[in-house]
Amino acid sequence: MPRKYSSVASEWWDYTTLGADVIDAAASLTPERMRELSRPGFRIIFYDSLEEFYLAEALEYVTAWRQSTRDNPAGICGPIGPTEHLPLVARIVNELKLNLHSAHFWAMDEWIVDGKEISATHPISFQRADRELCFSRINKELRMPEANLHFPKAEITEYRKSWDCGVRCLVVQGGQGDVKHWAFNDPPRRSGEFVDAPPSPAHFRQLGTRIVDLHPLTIAQNARTSGGGNISLVPIQAITVGPAETWKAEKVSIWHAGNHDNPFGQRLTALMISERMVDTAVPMSLLADHPNVQFNYYTGGLGTCEIAMH
Repeated sequence: MPRKYSSVASEWWDYTTLGADVIDAAASLTPERMRELSRPGFRIIFYDSLEEFYLAEALEYVTAWRQSTRDNPAGICGPIGPTEHLPLVARIVNELKLNLHSAHFWAMDEWIVDGKEISATHPISFQRADRELCFSRINKELRMPEANLHFPKAEITEYRKSWDCGVRCLVVQGGQGDVKHWAFNDPPRRSGEFVDAPPSPAHFRQLGTRIVDLHPLTIAQNARTSGGGNISLVPIQAITVGPAETWKAEKVSIWHAGNHDNPFGQRLTALMISERMVDTAVPMSLLADHPNVQFNYYTGGLGTCEIAMH
């Protein structure tokens, strides 16, 4: 029996094409039941305050960079969204006088317009946000060399090589979007060889850094979180780190503050990863096959899936 069509955009795959049994099971999860979804290789942590939540997120950067040495360099791959932790990263580095000369940073993604990455001076540039919120705030004598900052570009060769140059990526850190992606690993269009079924997990896993078309949910979400709801402001393409690079990281850490994905989505991906229900219509579910995944939740942002009319 063919899969149902998306309730959002019939020409795309997404989580609305899943069976009702999975949808209902996710929606029924209580915070107490979610805590029980942890298993070997998948850890769930709750934070009761936003201050503790964002401090813990910032400390992942610092902890990764403290492990870097000239002979054994290391780094972290980080997102724009969340961003609240980034100024904390800079402050901690400065207070500890942490020398970052051997440390590395990979940015996850960037917008693409007319086949080229947008300028780092553009108001919605992810590179601009990383620099203004974090790297430009680090004391000059402590900063990592510019060559150790890896920002993806439309010409992907240099960025992809940076993942295979002998530098350990200790953590891929990210948020989760409405379409259940990390970075911009959105589900694909429902066309060509994927008309009847989404790509196999093996097919999706081999995808590296690439330019992608963005799912309508992703465009709407970024308008909501970054542009006051102005959808026309948001590009329809981006360049994103891929699963191929993500699986080179020792750990994947996803941060759910409640500002990006909704109460249902925060439950759905935890359930699918915990029970190893891998389906590329829900890209985040692929992390069920990664050996070291951590989901971090702000308790106050988890919300409820109970029906309430507004």
